[in-house]
Parts: sequence; structure tokens; C-alpha cells
Amino acid sequence: MGYKIAVFDAKPYDMATFDKVNEEYNCELTYYKEHLDKNNVLLASGADAVCIFVNAKVDAEVVDKLHAYGVKLIALRCAGFNNVDIAAAAKKGIKVVRVPDYSPHAIAEHTLALMLSLNRKIHRAFLRTRDGNFSLIGFQGFDMYGKTVGVIGTGKIGKVAVGLFKGLGMNVLAYDLYPDNKWAEATGVKYVALDELYANSDIITLHCPLTKETEYIIRDESIAKMKEGVMIINTGRGKLIHTKHLIDGLVCKKVGYAGLDVYEEEGNYFYEDHSDSVMTDDVLARLLSFNNVIVTSHQAFFTQEAMSNIAHTTMDNIQDFFAGKELKNEVVYNA
Repeated sequence: MGYKIAVFDAKPYDMATFDKVNEEYNCELTYYKEHLDKNNVLLASGADAVCIFVNAKVDAEVVDKLHAYGVKLIALRCAGFNNVDIAAAAKKGIKVVRVPDYSPHAIAEHTLALMLSLNRKIHRAFLRTRDGNFSLIGFQGFDMYGKTVGVIGTGKIGKVAVGLFKGLGMNVLAYDLYPDNKWAEATGVKYVALDELYANSDIITLHCPLTKETEYIIRDESIAKMKEGVMIINTGRGKLIHTKHLIDGLVCKKVGYAGLDVYEEEGNYFYEDHSDSVMTDDVLARLLSFNNVIVTSHQAFFTQEAMSNIAHTTMDNIQDFFAGKELKNEVVYNA
């Protein structure tokens, strides 16, 4: 194609994957390690399109500058698009595309890994045995079989996760604004109201997009309705959970476990090495102090298969745009 693409938030693994896939497309890829925002948007000058990830901040100001620089397309290499002002992009005639499906299996499997690790204290056992301590005190878990898991969001990821839970013999309650009743009937899943899901689930896992309706869907009011010692898993978006309220729940033991692959203020830390600096985010530091909390660095998607799918879909999106084809992965602004 020969089009110039500015790729932001590029890590070595991104570059390796995109360079390999780009052999099929022949674009001119320029990589930048920074997240795209108002402070570095100048780097996009002269590019036909920008390729961004989850921590970019593309507000109206950034969109205006992209338009002034001649950028015609914003290509997200992720499913979420809450970090882009879609209305501003539409006003300037800049199309936005995304990667809605790169590997639901990767994220569902990471969800299960967090559940099992928290339940059987794998993270603590790893550290303890390395010190020669083989005591079992404090490591007792519970059988997942027969327990009830509440799944909020039954899109592709949620459905794959349900298949894993069913394989363990778990009961599944589900909530979705747009329930798939045919699928639920075929798989033995029961759609319920949120309050019923909160009250009856031993484990709650989030697989819904971040919208105005779902922002802080887990907060003090919802936690109060949950079972004592509930396990909460979030591999979706950080702002699905009000972190300070989650910490309150952990302190009073209402929440027995939390597995978080995302965090509402993750942009300041995730995907970077801060091991040599003092952590200034008191909320994140507090989360990391609990031995019944596991925080991973937004890595649920991070498999070989997913990375390849992300690169191929992103480049297909770009190719389709410049070829004037229908954009099957376009994010359309609805006024």
C-alpha cells in the first residue's frame, strides 16, 4: 500500500509482530514508544493514519491536531475505544476502526488463571516454597465445582469463559443488556438481574465494555449486595470497578479475593518498568499490599495467537480504508 502509519505505544513485541505482518501490506511503519496524547501528537504529522493502543488519550484537542496534520484514520489495535473522542473524530471526518475480536480464548483463559491462582494461593505458594517454606498454613482453598459464578457481559469473551466454567462443573448466572437467550438455553446459563447475580454468586467476573452504563458497575452499593468473601475478577476495563470501594470491601472482608488485569489509572504504570522508582499512586500501592489480590499488567490478551490476529486485523482495517472498502470494524458515532 505504501501508506505512512505512525504506530504509538510500540513495544519490541509490537514491532516484531507488525513488521512480520507488514510484509504482506508494504506500509511505511514508524514506531513511537509514547502513548499518543496532546503532548506528542506532533509525531503524527505527515502520517496517513495513526495506530494506537489502550492508554492513548485521543480527546477533541488531539483529534483537531490529527486532522490538521492530515491524518485520515485512527486505527485502534484493541477492542475498547473509550479513550477516543468518537464524536470529535466524526466531526472532523476521521474514521476510527478497532480490533473487536483478537482472541476471546486468551482473555477467558487468563480470567480462569486468576480465579484458580487466588483460590489455591498459587502466587503465595510460589514465593513461600522458594524460601524453603513448605507449610500449608493459610493456603486452604475451595472446590470450584458446584460454585456459582456470575458473568457480567456475555459477548465473545464472556461466552468462552462460560464454557470454561461449565467444564469445571460450576453454575453460571449471567447479566447482559442484550441477552442471547438462544445461547443461554443451549448452554444452561440463566440470565438474571444484577442484584440477583450479586446476591448469589461466589465469584463475579467482568466481561462487559466500558460505557456510561457500566462505569463503576462494581462500587460500594453493589459490593454491599454480594456474598461475604466474594471473589471479583476484572479482565475488562479498569473503570468497571471503583477501586477505593473495592479496597474498602477487602478491608472489611466482604470481598475475599480480587483478581485484576486492569486498573482505572493504569495508564501511568502499565506496560512500563517502574521497579526502580517510588510508586506514587497510593491506591495502586494499597491494592498490591493485599495477599488476597493479584494484579497483572493488562496482559490477558497477550498470547502469540492474539498478537498475530491484532496485527492482521489492524492492517486489514487500514488497507480497507484506503481502498475505499466497507469498514467492518468501524466505530460509528451515534449522536
